[in-house]
Amino acid sequence: MRIKISFIIIVLLISFSSPLKINASNLKSDESNSTFATIKRADVIRFAKKYLGTPYHFACSTPKKGFDCSGFVKYVFSNYKINLPRSSKAYGAVGKALKPAEFKVGDVIVFYGFKDKTHIGHVGIICEADGMNSKFIHSSSGKSKGVTISDLGSKAYTRRFYKCIDVIN
Repeated sequence: MRIKISFIIIVLLISFSSPLKINASNLKSDESNSTFATIKRADVIRFAKKYLGTPYHFACSTPKKGFDCSGFVKYVFSNYKINLPRSSKAYGAVGKALKPAEFKVGDVIVFYGFKDKTHIGHVGIICEADGMNSKFIHSSSGKSKGVTISDLGSKAYTRRFYKCIDVIN
């Protein structure tokens, strides 16, 4: 009889206890984690990768014509109802700069221009987070002339790095 009563009490306590709260900022950004925040980040990258090879086209933001860098970032995030600036320059005033150890998949990475290191001129999306050795997907006007994945750790991008921002949380 005592065992039955103890069992009933345990079942009742479990069923009436408050749900477990998860702090999404402490979760890892990998596909094995099944939280909404992680799935959303992985989905953003999966969606962005569909456009690998799409040609670079200045001032465009559609896959039919092509993308410039900010057009690509805006297009990808608009699919998830996240409204971002249309010009790369505007990213200078968006978000709080993250430390490299805080970079996550789906964060937006912001760079100075190729020729002018005093003005914002390029943006992309982190697709493999590893601090200053992360990889990012972007629409490049450089050699690849279109949507490609590049290494943040390369000299060309490290010297132009401005900041990385979280636009999802």
